[in-house]
Amino acid sequence: MNSFVGDYSCKLDDKGRVLFPAAFRKQWKGSLDRVILKKDIFEDCLVLYPMEEWERQLALIRKKINPYVKEQNQFLREFYKSAAEVELDSNGRMLIPKRLVEMAGLVKELVFIGIGDKIEIWDKDKYQTTNMSQEMLAASAEKFLGGEIDEL
Repeated sequence: MNSFVGDYSCKLDDKGRVLFPAAFRKQWKGSLDRVILKKDIFEDCLVLYPMEEWERQLALIRKKINPYVKEQNQFLREFYKSAAEVELDSNGRMLIPKRLVEMAGLVKELVFIGIGDKIEIWDKDKYQTTNMSQEMLAASAEKFLGGEIDEL
C-alpha cells in the first residue's frame, strides 16, 4: 500500500500537462501506468488514486449504494462523471483532462499534496487559503484521536 507525504509545487502547461513530482514517483509502490484522477467531493481540488486504492474506494461504495434506487443511482452518475483514468508519459508528465482542470479551478501553479494513500492536486492560490490554525488542528486531533489507543 502507498503512503504519500509532502507537498510539491508544479506548473500546468497550456496543454494541461504537469510534471509528476519525482518524490512521489519514489514513494509510489506498483505501476504508474494506470491511475485515477477525480474531482474531490468536498473541495475544489483533484484526487489522484493509485489503482489499488481506487479499487478499495469502489468496494466501499458498492457496499453502500444500490443502483436500483434512483437517488443512489444519481449519486453514482455524478461520482463517476468527475473521474478519469490517466497515465504518465515517457517524460514523467501527466495530462489532466480539460474538464477536470475546469472542475477544480486549476490555473497555472499547482500543489501536489501527499495524503496517505492518495495525492491531492490543488490550485496554489486555493491551497494557500485552506490552512487550519494550530489551535483548530490540536482540537481536531484531541477530538478524533484522543482517548484510549487500540493496539495495532
